[in-house]
Amino acid sequence: MKKRAKGQVDYDYKNDILFFKTSNREYIKSIELDNIILDIDKEDFIVGIQMFEASKFLKIDKTKLRQIPNWNFTAKSEQVKEKGKKITKIEIRLDFKMKYRNKIIEKNPIIMPQPIDEMLPNREMVCCTA
Repeated sequence: MKKRAKGQVDYDYKNDILFFKTSNREYIKSIELDNIILDIDKEDFIVGIQMFEASKFLKIDKTKLRQIPNWNFTAKSEQVKEKGKKITKIEIRLDFKMKYRNKIIEKNPIIMPQPIDEMLPNREMVCCTA
């Protein structure tokens, strides 16, 4: 199942936390993976992504992360069987552009954390600039 939504971005400069989230979709639980927290809604869609130490992960100076006008994320969850056990694989694709001193900086990281034991159904959320 695939959903599309508009969203918001927020950056906590002091703590270096970058947060992408959908508008008008409320999360009911969070899953913590290394330096990322995923927010999940009642339909099991990934509706928010918090990235800790964002400037290090994205290799961008913290001051540049303050203004991200154009962005989108695609978050997929897929149940698979591995070594006789059902797991959930997650893939997150971020695409964003920033303007810094009249220069466009473009980033397109793909984040594939370790599979999780929690069962999430096959879902895809596409979220973009509001």
